[in-house]
Amino acid sequence: MEDKPYSISNETEEYLEAICRLEEKSGLARTNDLANQLGVVPGSITNTVESLEKRGLIVHKPYRGVKLTEKGRKLALEVLRKHRLAERLITDILRMDWSKAHETACRLEHAIPEDMIKPLEKALKHPQTCPHGNPIPTKYGVVPAEETKPLTDLNTEENATIVKITEEKHDLLQHLATMGLRPGETVKIEKKTPVDSLIVVRVREVTHTLSHDLASAIRVRKL
Repeated sequence: MEDKPYSISNETEEYLEAICRLEEKSGLARTNDLANQLGVVPGSITNTVESLEKRGLIVHKPYRGVKLTEKGRKLALEVLRKHRLAERLITDILRMDWSKAHETACRLEHAIPEDMIKPLEKALKHPQTCPHGNPIPTKYGVVPAEETKPLTDLNTEENATIVKITEEKHDLLQHLATMGLRPGETVKIEKKTPVDSLIVVRVREVTHTLSHDLASAIRVRKL
């Protein structure tokens, strides 16, 4: 195995993974969004961003945000792959609740050695997505393409299948689970209120009212 030219710290892995996730959502990681994703204040990430750019892992565009370089993306996808496999281990093997999988996997991903990945995948029966429906990058760094749209883009009376939840915070996932809003479920838009941006959906014959922010974290495929 080829040695890496420098060690990758857990903090660096966390930053690269966070930038990768934001690029998946919007194509660019804005500084404020990156700070929010990492749970830190915006001013505290300046030095780390500068360090990542010096190492050729990101490109920083002032007043716009940061993007991964080819080298940075390769490393980020390796971390993301471990993270999402760890989430599957937590839910499928250890039978822990899906709402707790993300936070636990954030700690576990850094401890998984490369030679454990293949047997882990085999034990998990080669999953294609994490428990929240997000695709697991392949060993070649390929992220399977998906045709999805935010739940907020659907019109009244339209039906769709939930494909994935893009925000994986514990409270949000727990809230969605109580409403039955999980990947694989069918939802119907009952009503949209333009004034307060609320969306009323029906799942399994029960209606629920969602805020715009919550609904935008749910990606669906129209039926």
